[in-house]
Order: sequence, then C-alpha cells, then structure tokens
Amino acid sequence: MNLHEYQAKALFAQYGIAVPKGVVIDDLAQLPAALVQVNSQAWVVKAQIHAGARGKAGGVQLVKDAQEAQTVAARLLGSSLATVQTAGKVLPIHALLIEETLNIQEELYLSLVVDRVHRCHTFVISACGGMDIEEVAETHPEKIVTLHIDPVVGVMPYQCREVGFALGLNGEAFKQLGQLMQKFYQLALDKDIAQLEINPLIRTAENTLVALDAKVNIDANALYRQPELVSMRDFSQEDAREAKASEHQLNYIALDGDIGCMVNGAGLAMATMDLIKLNGGAPANFLDVGGGATPERVAEAFKLILSSKEVKSILVNIFGGIVRCDLIADGIIQAVQEVGLSIPVVVRLEGTNVELGKEKLAKSGLSIVSADGLADAAKKVVELAK
Repeated sequence: MNLHEYQAKALFAQYGIAVPKGVVIDDLAQLPAALVQVNSQAWVVKAQIHAGARGKAGGVQLVKDAQEAQTVAARLLGSSLATVQTAGKVLPIHALLIEETLNIQEELYLSLVVDRVHRCHTFVISACGGMDIEEVAETHPEKIVTLHIDPVVGVMPYQCREVGFALGLNGEAFKQLGQLMQKFYQLALDKDIAQLEINPLIRTAENTLVALDAKVNIDANALYRQPELVSMRDFSQEDAREAKASEHQLNYIALDGDIGCMVNGAGLAMATMDLIKLNGGAPANFLDVGGGATPERVAEAFKLILSSKEVKSILVNIFGGIVRCDLIADGIIQAVQEVGLSIPVVVRLEGTNVELGKEKLAKSGLSIVSADGLADAAKKVVELAK
C-alpha cells in the first residue's frame, strides 16, 4: 500500500526527520490561507498522486506569487496526471501540497528496502539525487552505495560514517545523516514498511539535510497491524477492480488479454496463465481466490472477472484441498446464476470430492464445460475465446 507524499512526510515528521514546511489542500478556496501559512518568498505546488516523476509530467511547479499559484493550482486540482511510472494509467489529482522553497546546495538519494535476497533491510544511497535511480545504477553503478543491516544489531554508527564519507558530507550534515539512517530504520520496523525513499534528500545552504520528497510503501501483508496507516489508503489511486478484490481477500491483477482466470494458489495461477499463453491465448487477469475460497468469494471473483468487457471466456482452475471440490462447485453454480453469465466457462477441478463436484456441475443445467486436466482446460478455454 502506498502513501501520498504529504502523508509520508507527516510520518517522517513524527520520527524527527526534517521536511519542508507545507500545507495540503483539496479545495482552491484553501489556497490563500495555505500560502500565508507556509510563509515563503516562493512556493512549490505539488500534485498528489501515487507515482514518481511528477515534475517531468508537469505535476510539480515552482510559483513566485499568489496569482501564479492560483493559476497552477486551478489547472492541477481536479485534473489527472500520467507519468513514466504510471504505466500508461492516468491518476486523479484530489489534493495539492503547497511547500516552501529551500536553498538547495546538493541533491542526494536515500532509500531503505526489504532485501529478500540477503534477508534483511538494505540502504541504497547515492550522491546522484533528483535523478532516476535505475538510470544511475545502469550508467554509473559506482555511484550507488548499498548497505545491508544486520537485523540482530540494527544500524551501526560505523556504517553511518562510511556512508557519510562516501557522500562527501561534513559537519552538521554528516551528523544528521547518521541520525536520519537510524530513524529511517526504526520507522520501517515500527510501521511494517517495505520501502522508504527520499529523492532528493537535499543539503541546504545551512549544511542541513531535508527530505524534499517522500515515498512510503507499506507491506500489504502487515496492514492488519497498522490501522492508522490503513485509514490513509486512497482507493482512487488504485485500479478499481484490484481495490474491490482486496475487500474480499482476493488477489487480483488486471491484464490485457481476453481469457478470465480464477485459480486458488498463486503458483497454480501462474502455471494456468502460462498454459493459456502456450495454447495461443492471453489471460485477462491474475486472480487467486485463496485456499479458503467460499461460495460468496467465488461469486465476487466472477464479478471481478466480468468487470472487464474484453473477457470472452473464463477458466476456473481449482485444486480442492482446504476447501472441498463440491463446495467450490456450489460456489461456481451460485456465481453463474447470480451474475447471469453469457460467456463460456471452463472448469477444471482436482482434489477432495472431485467427482461429487463434477457431478454437481454436470447436473446444474448451466453452460459450464468440464475439463480433464489443466492442459485440456487451457486448450478448451482458448478455443472458446476464439
């Protein structure tokens, strides 16, 4: 789950991480008061969407007076924005962050990620802040510093000093970097954060460090422990179907094909999509209903699949282990009757009570095609889609 920049900076401030003075607005009428409250000689107007590279797309604007601020805010607020990071999607702008301008002497990059390879948190630091870190890693890998944190001892002072020397910092900025890294690590642990990023982390004329931008990505598996952060979730920034799926404990990702998939288990879902592609088809979605699928959840899964007008056929591939195949068959029948399917459905069942499940489907009187094995199911669903 992602946070907006203003939400991430509020979280940073709670942990004593320096951020620019700023005010968030969601109505143009709030702008004059926000400009006064920020009290700066010039301001930065920032569109709040869940994506980076906003500046390159016109979503971050420097304004020098109230009239210019009004013009820019009126253009951005209530509109939408696409950046190189939105994968072609246009995201709505429901809020703007009005910030003070600062005297920037240097732009750095700092992030903390969960490193699954090394099984620890890892800092990624670079003197090339304000740029796409992927581009820096590709063209100048020597300018990227990575630092693995031992989960037993945490961030050690000598590690902070090494980073400070690598970035060429001194004085107050050198001292603040160590403190910032400690706070970053503690924030990640306390709030179950998968990724923290500041780009750029600026060094001001006063030789202090300030988080000019902020990105926070929270581990979705730990949201039950973070009700305060869950309340900050902005569903308007997410795919509507994926957001709806999360409400029913379904794992759904929209794709570009025309064959809907409903599977239990992520590995089986991936194999199912591979076989569809192998047979010349294209999956319209990834959908894992989970091991504890209920008839109600199966019905919601069908609704999600059918929310795409491109779907021409549906493949249901269920291994009945935790949930018996006959109960899955009940869910499929209930869902087909409830949503009034007009496209073909291919069902492959295996596992506990598989024969009873197949019998129920056969006697349902519905247009459901039974398949013997996954390969047969994939072949049939592709043919029906064509």
